[in-house]
Amino acid sequence: MSLEFQSVTFLSEAPARDASFWSTVLGRSARDDAGGILLAGDARQVGIRFAAGPGHGGKRNRLHLHLSRVDRNQSETIAACVEHGGRLRGNGHVPEGSYAAMADVVDDEFCVIEDDDGYLAGCGPLGEVTCEGTRATGEFWSKALDWPVVWDRGEEVAIQAPAGGTKLAWSGEPIETGKPTDRQYFTLVASWGRFDDELERLRELGATDPSSERPGVASLRDPDGVRFVVRASSEDDIRRR
Repeated sequence: MSLEFQSVTFLSEAPARDASFWSTVLGRSARDDAGGILLAGDARQVGIRFAAGPGHGGKRNRLHLHLSRVDRNQSETIAACVEHGGRLRGNGHVPEGSYAAMADVVDDEFCVIEDDDGYLAGCGPLGEVTCEGTRATGEFWSKALDWPVVWDRGEEVAIQAPAGGTKLAWSGEPIETGKPTDRQYFTLVASWGRFDDELERLRELGATDPSSERPGVASLRDPDGVRFVVRASSEDDIRRR
């Protein structure tokens, strides 16, 4: 397999502010990356990336992040998020034994999961990226990334890297009409010299609407019509590994 999951990219009206918040909350360093700001992941934690673009619209996002317990408990994580510009949504009350619904500095939703949650135990600080979308899309991504399915209940499905860590999950429900499908998207990196082969493999798995954004960068859509981007690794990418 020569295709790697680099990041979840968020378009933002304030990408530097966004990156600063999440860098602090997750304890990651930020670096410039192809016109965006990357908080790189590793074999167990997916990266997140911020680039200039439209902000949060009137509807809730189709994708959000779940933070899970590692070194801090839930209340400590909430306090750290609030200290750096996040806020509790709704009436600000977190029921005992429940997740905390929050918004970051640009009003994107995320959740801080309760301390005794077994589903995300051992997944690390960024426990899950949870998405609206059908089971077929979860199965597509399992095959595309060669990540096993680790949760399979009804129409809900979640996958995880072989090393463990952050889960990618889909609700099993179609994306609500009118929600943006281009503002939050997965960014993948194809190994040097395998870019065209990987694009063809993704099309065979069910990706559609391939288009070249510029040499070495292609945009496609998953079975739910959600955009994702594949980039050919550069010499700089190779040296970083």
